Amino acid sequence: MAASRVDPRGEAAPALFPCLWFRNEADAAIAFYRTVFPDLAVVEELRAGAGGPLPDGSLLSATVTFRGQRLQLLNGRPQQGFCDAFSLVVPCETQAEIDRCWAKLCEQGGTPIQCGWLTDRFGLSWQVVPTALYAMLRDRDPARVGRVMQAMFPMQKLDLATLQAAYDGK
Repeated sequence: MAASRVDPRGEAAPALFPCLWFRNEADAAIAFYRTVFPDLAVVEELRAGAGGPLPDGSLLSATVTFRGQRLQLLNGRPQQGFCDAFSLVVPCETQAEIDRCWAKLCEQGGTPIQCGWLTDRFGLSWQVVPTALYAMLRDRDPARVGRVMQAMFPMQKLDLATLQAAYDGK
């Protein structure tokens, strides 16, 4: 049996969670992501001491939670950045939620890509996806799935009404 894991608040900690390696922008990322996800909470911070690799008092790492997910944000090597091989998926129930998350993540230098993907101002990839899309793409009717895929390909931000119309054959 695995040993029980407890976080600094005395709550059960997950066995695994992602670590996002920022160049030296973890503080700014926390402030930015708080505007996108108001439930973001800092669980733990580790700050540099005198004589360390970063200036005294600067953030080395922070563990945060939002939308039920735990992430560690780490300030690392200046030459290291993110790549598209890793992304965070934001499932959204409504078009209003898609629009809000998309707009906030694109603020201050984010870049829309295709099919609901974007990179934020830090270069981190995100997928802002309507939850209904998952059911549409699992449908057993290949014609329905094909219409949804064809409707989705030219989109940057996903439009739920257009995807639903394609699914319905309208």
